[in-house]
Amino acid sequence: MGAAYQLERAEGMAETQAPQIRRLVAPNPSPMTYTGTNTYFLGLRDIAVIDPGPDNDAHFAAIVSAIAPDQKITKILVTHAHLDHAPLARRLSAHYGAPIYAYGDSGAGRSAQMIALSAAGKIGGGEGVDYDFQPDITLKDGAVLDHEGQELIAIWTPGHFGNHMAFSWNGALFSGDHVMAWASTMISPPDGDLGAFRRSCAQLQQRRERLYLPGHGDAIEDGPARLHWLLAHRQERESQIISHLQGQPKSAQGLAEAIYTDIDPRLIHAATRNVLAHLIDLCERNLATCQGPIDLQAKYSVI
Repeated sequence: MGAAYQLERAEGMAETQAPQIRRLVAPNPSPMTYTGTNTYFLGLRDIAVIDPGPDNDAHFAAIVSAIAPDQKITKILVTHAHLDHAPLARRLSAHYGAPIYAYGDSGAGRSAQMIALSAAGKIGGGEGVDYDFQPDITLKDGAVLDHEGQELIAIWTPGHFGNHMAFSWNGALFSGDHVMAWASTMISPPDGDLGAFRRSCAQLQQRRERLYLPGHGDAIEDGPARLHWLLAHRQERESQIISHLQGQPKSAQGLAEAIYTDIDPRLIHAATRNVLAHLIDLCERNLATCQGPIDLQAKYSVI
């Protein structure tokens, strides 16, 4: 995978993922983005682009090179307003005159609780958010666009991010960062919301798509099985947190350091954010309590 990825990046080549679907990987690999952001091209003549990626000159040039003379980008869709997915949308829109579609700006889709926690300003968050992102056209959950005679369906899937959307087209589900094969989903409040994540997974379980094309990493041949794993993983993590809280109150970071003992040290901050998401969810469900207002330094106990 690594060597092939390097060759693809060097040559700026888009590879076929499924009939009428191609993928181009952005040159932004990292512990949080894996091999880089996946930019997808849908269609034969009128091309819809999903997740243009970071504002990177080389990636912009590679996208333009991937569009043949008899093709034109007519739609730009963004799964969510993170800096590795959204910023190049505006530049691409100006180049082709194509509108940008998304659920909303970077603050759209948050629950009342996450809005309140954000306003209190004590839980941090906001990692990698594209605060300048603004779509031309907002999409409601279940919105249907016509793309080359086929339905392109927008599915609101908050959890990783409040304005996160998945898209269904030609039998494939473009799952953004909600469902990926290489890692479990990062949930960092107030942009991330564990309760919303679980509900979004349940919503996707009712759909028929099996092929999932994620925002990072390889295609998922059995999307429903991956959803099942993600939900089971979250349930297991919740059980671990509850178990570690039985002895004495602990903070989110204290729990993360006790539970995530075998991860890259660079990821302990992300692990702490995930634990915080679980603690907020447990408090909301009256399974845990916080000593004082919810924040990063607070101690939590089971009820």
